[in-house]
Amino acid sequence: MSFPWSGPAGNGLSAPVLSLHGPAVQNLSAAAMGALLLASAGKHFRDPGFYRDVVPGYLCRRDPEPGANQSAGANHSLAILSRDEWIAVSGLLELAAAVGILLPPTRKLTATALTAMFTAFLAGHVDALVKAYGPQGTPGRRKIHTIRLPLQAPLILWAWSLRKPVQRAPQPGGVG
Repeated sequence: MSFPWSGPAGNGLSAPVLSLHGPAVQNLSAAAMGALLLASAGKHFRDPGFYRDVVPGYLCRRDPEPGANQSAGANHSLAILSRDEWIAVSGLLELAAAVGILLPPTRKLTATALTAMFTAFLAGHVDALVKAYGPQGTPGRRKIHTIRLPLQAPLILWAWSLRKPVQRAPQPGGVG
């Protein structure tokens, strides 16, 4: 009996060599990332409140109240969208990434963009954690944001790992 890790079988047949960087594992990893992104994108639209805390206030446009002085609500230079618009845009980006990560021709570009996106999300998670431990924070928010922030690191590393081209396993007999 031959196992993938035991080398060629005595009967002249050999089992396929499995590699952590082989196409099957990388495609499975990309499919898992795609499923996670699809679930997250759906949650952006089903439950946008889940993401409200992680959109930093300095990114959110404050529209003046009708009839109010237009200069009353000065915005930060990065405040080009409202909080709800940021949540919707990030949901759409995650939906596009869920598709892009599945397609080998777009996988490297998508994985690079995801790495950048997850890294950019760190700012929002840090901001949310600081607010959770501030005077308006609650024990529930402290717990949620204390867990959410460190989860970004494995997501960043996972996305980065999907940038690597698939390495084909060597064929038995040195033919490759």
